[in-house]
Amino acid sequence: MRFALALSLLAPLLCPASPSAEELLIDGIAAQVSTDIVLVSEVMDLVAPQERELRAQNAPEQHILQVRADALETMIEWRLLEQMVKQTELFATEAEIDTTIEAIAAENNLTLGQLKRSVVTQGMVWDSYRQEIKRELERRKIINAVIAGKVQIDDGEIEAMYASRFEDQPEGGTKVHLRQILAVGGEAGSGATVEEACKLVRKARNSITTDREFSEFAMRFSAVAPEKGGDLGWMHTDQLSSYMREIVAPLEPGQLSEVKELPIGCTVVQLVERRDFRPVSFEETEEALRAELYETRLMTEYREWMEELRSHTFIERRGYFADAAQFAPDEESASEFETGLGSGSVLGGGAGEGRDTP
Repeated sequence: MRFALALSLLAPLLCPASPSAEELLIDGIAAQVSTDIVLVSEVMDLVAPQERELRAQNAPEQHILQVRADALETMIEWRLLEQMVKQTELFATEAEIDTTIEAIAAENNLTLGQLKRSVVTQGMVWDSYRQEIKRELERRKIINAVIAGKVQIDDGEIEAMYASRFEDQPEGGTKVHLRQILAVGGEAGSGATVEEACKLVRKARNSITTDREFSEFAMRFSAVAPEKGGDLGWMHTDQLSSYMREIVAPLEPGQLSEVKELPIGCTVVQLVERRDFRPVSFEETEEALRAELYETRLMTEYREWMEELRSHTFIERRGYFADAAQFAPDEESASEFETGLGSGSVLGGGAGEGRDTP
């Protein structure tokens, strides 16, 4: 995983929490993986944060069962990887764990002491946090040792990927970073008339003096990107509608437009920044595209390898989890449960770069 994200990735896995009394299952063996076992309590501890949230949302019991089944499949995968680590002796050393944690702190602009306090504040045990880092490092070593050599990327694939991404890019022109507040009324709105929507935008326009105020107004009633405070990001001017181009053209960076009346309501736009657009060359993006394609291909190989490993290993789900297994996901979904960000994060940003470097 990219270690800048490691703290947020591991947080939901490490929070010590227990289900309420009526949700507890009698502890025992949830599954046997070759000669190793997974305890019911381990699965329930792993799933507890998600389960609490789902129950607060009154999620159906079948959804809870799905989440528990996902958690068990994740733990089965952990056991399989642990067995491979023992066989290959690709253990993560204490020095490697220390170096990785120092990198996490640095990438989050934290001292080691601040990182530790953050971990404790989130209800995590520091030794458990280190154990999760150790597991991720060892998984990466296994992947690099067993799978990396199978992945071959042809130059033609990179060229095709570049063409699909950039062949339609403009030859030049201008890019603009915009924020927008758009209030709609009438049939397009949620009860307000067009006149009421425009009145709201004019009031906002007259009272906005800071970026924060713009964002607050956008989050409250804008129909465009409210979750981002109205931030539209960077766009080429060729992508803008004609009315937007007219609004943006005379603006200086940081300046607000006047209120623009539209058939469905009113809008006000802020130009954050303007810059010349220069087409992205193949040479500029080749390395990043190669790494992205390598990562995707590596994950495909990993999932196939894990499926084969499962097929050659004695795996028995027991008791409650024998019934829950009917809801079990494929291996990719199980890995997505673990990271919360998709199975690609299993490998980390370094998988396609320094393959043997954590």
